[in-house]
Amino acid sequence: MAEELDFDIASLQQWLGEVTGEVLPLQASTMRGGGSCEMFALQRGDESWVIRRAPASAVSDTAHNVVREYQVISALQGSSVRVPELLAVCDDAAIIGAPFYIMRYVDGEVIRRHLPQAYLDAPNTQPSIGIELIDALVELHAFDWRGTDIEKLARPEHFLERQVDRWMNQLAGYRDRELPGVDNVAKWLADNRPGDTGLTVMHGDYKVDNAIFSRDLPPRILTLVDFEMTTVGAPLIDLAWAMIFWPEDGNLIAIAAPGSKGGMDADYCQTPDTLLARYAEHTGCDMSSFQWYQAFAAWKLGIVLEGSYAKYRKGESKNPNHEFFGFLVDQLMERAVRFAV
Repeated sequence: MAEELDFDIASLQQWLGEVTGEVLPLQASTMRGGGSCEMFALQRGDESWVIRRAPASAVSDTAHNVVREYQVISALQGSSVRVPELLAVCDDAAIIGAPFYIMRYVDGEVIRRHLPQAYLDAPNTQPSIGIELIDALVELHAFDWRGTDIEKLARPEHFLERQVDRWMNQLAGYRDRELPGVDNVAKWLADNRPGDTGLTVMHGDYKVDNAIFSRDLPPRILTLVDFEMTTVGAPLIDLAWAMIFWPEDGNLIAIAAPGSKGGMDADYCQTPDTLLARYAEHTGCDMSSFQWYQAFAAWKLGIVLEGSYAKYRKGESKNPNHEFFGFLVDQLMERAVRFAV
């Protein structure tokens, strides 16, 4: 049985008609999707769209800002960066219960626990997953952000210097359980901060399951999604973030790891070092301090997910993904400790 909508579709139809200048019948249904914002499938006339709505309770003033996310994607439109087409944005919570934006539905595959069957049936095409992951990131980092709305939304100055204090302050707002290593890693990060490696647009949550892949072969990234943490910052954070979930020995939170049901074929799954080398080759980026970024990315993501896990424990979130975040946070802190040496 389909889950009942918690907003009035008629109000949305009236608002969207006023915004677009064309009143068309709407149908909507809930979607399973991201671990933060809520998603709804929207049929408008003959076209398919997706509503991305902020949660009713955010973990911070900046988290889940869908209007900002819309502005980021809008700035990237028309470039080589793979982003979805946008339709409208609304900051009025009265329309459907919280701010939201609408983007075109992309018919493709999201890789989470297992690969699509077509990919499993043609394991020799699976290296394209890693290649596309790196190449789409290279395209994003090549985007000229100066003079765009992204520059206006970001604070590029002294980016790395601000990070440790910023995320420790955010954690303090909801910290209510022991997180082994979080304080020691914070000190190590502050003491070993690398020098400037240049600034680019940072996706902020770059990983395999924040891309929509083609259904046909070889696998291609059709669009990137989830730009709510996008800013201007250090590009190697994105790369280290992507490696958090890339399969390698001992990684319990890897996406579609070899040996798991529906996982990648061990003979065709690239090592992290292979993907890092491709990124370095295409960007010319200095990788000598990459260990710091590996530690920072895992540590920061652990803090981010702890916010949603804290909401779940307090009964402020019904998102089933948030219960699992507790395990993820523990694994992420273990990873951060491993690199912070």
